Amino acid sequence: MSRAQRRRVLVAGGAGFLGSHLCRALLDDGCQVLCLDSFVTGRARNLAPLLDNPRFHLVRQDVTEPALAEVDEIYNLACPASPRHYQSDPVHTTRTSVVGALNLLELARQQGARILQASTSEVYGDPEVHPQPESYHGRVNAIGPRACYDEGKRCAETLCYAYRHQYGVAVKIARIFNTYGPQMDADDGRVVSNFIVQALAGGPVTIYGDGRQTRSFCYVDDMVDALLALMASPDGFCGPVNLGNPDEISMLELARIVIGLTGSPAGIVHTHPAADDPARRRPDIALASGMLGWVPRTRLEDGLTRTIDYFASLRTGL
Repeated sequence: MSRAQRRRVLVAGGAGFLGSHLCRALLDDGCQVLCLDSFVTGRARNLAPLLDNPRFHLVRQDVTEPALAEVDEIYNLACPASPRHYQSDPVHTTRTSVVGALNLLELARQQGARILQASTSEVYGDPEVHPQPESYHGRVNAIGPRACYDEGKRCAETLCYAYRHQYGVAVKIARIFNTYGPQMDADDGRVVSNFIVQALAGGPVTIYGDGRQTRSFCYVDDMVDALLALMASPDGFCGPVNLGNPDEISMLELARIVIGLTGSPAGIVHTHPAADDPARRRPDIALASGMLGWVPRTRLEDGLTRTIDYFASLRTGL
């Protein structure tokens, strides 16, 4: 058996949008994959194509409960990632980020496994530095509506470094910027899914605020490649490392592109700005490029077209 076939990989949050794509990629690489998910926001349909694979195993469990498994690698993607979901139960979101990370780090320590912690660009808050390098400490409102996620992920990073220094655990920290693609939830409240669903329904497409706020969107296949490269990086490299597409776009421009690609008659309406919504967000990916040899390759229009096709298939039941 090859090394890949011998690898036993746990993916916490594997039924989610990004996690399910990661599970598929690991199976394609010959790994044994254990998917751990509470199905609070994960979806069974995301895993349906994987269930017949004998190297795929699914366990319904919340990461706030200790995990027991013989594994070589752990990917911790277990946490709601959209504001609508993580703000609906901020206590559980914080517990998932902090207690969940603690449980999986303890499993990594016991097993001598590598662990990759999915952190987020939200650790930068509403940044004063642009684009954001990993050295920037951020500007986060610790008592704002997004704090359960932002501060939870910041604490998870702290725990990773504590386990590295105190116990020698091989940790990898990925600061993930906005990711999109097929298998996003139609109702998760993220901007790409919102715009596509609204445009396919004939609109209107809703923009919070004036639409001048910016984001940088990375297609899910590129993000999975980045996570795999980070896990395979040398032992001495733990990050944190920004993973995202540095091409910056305003929400108003994104809405116009989605409307054009869908051929929708939808118009655009503006509503009140979201609380603590960052004005600008763009990753500096020099570290990812230099250390991992990774850059995103999917053009926004191509990725959006594939994502639109996915949502259109859900509407028609295909």
